[in-house]
Amino acid sequence: MNKILRNILAVIAGFIVGSLVNSGLIQLGHTQFPLEGIDPNDMDALAEAIPHMSAEHFIFPFLAHALGTLVGAVIAALIAASRKMLFALIVGGVFFIAGLVINLMVPGPTWFFILDVLVAYIPMAWIGGRIGMSLNKTSTQ
Repeated sequence: MNKILRNILAVIAGFIVGSLVNSGLIQLGHTQFPLEGIDPNDMDALAEAIPHMSAEHFIFPFLAHALGTLVGAVIAALIAASRKMLFALIVGGVFFIAGLVINLMVPGPTWFFILDVLVAYIPMAWIGGRIGMSLNKTSTQ
């Protein structure tokens, strides 16, 4: 397969798989810490409820953002034909932009915004890139 095409596929696959992990964890979070009387798919209702939420309601969103980015970056690094860390970080950048958008659409507490932006995206993409690169090395030996 053409290297350029494979690298593009790496980013797309990383984003799709990472998004599935993200969505799955968000849904799991709604079962573990349900929001009584609130449809979690209604962004307006969710935005109104956020000031009344406790820290436990932010565990799964953070895990979803961090682990979705991590898994997506691992996938990108595994698939990429070259410059594996770059493509893992590109996936992290895409998730970072999406995270900024969701944090602006549904503003949460300041502590969550800072934690989410500083830890859940670029550091997780870097770790995912390292994992993906090390898995590539062990599979070729």
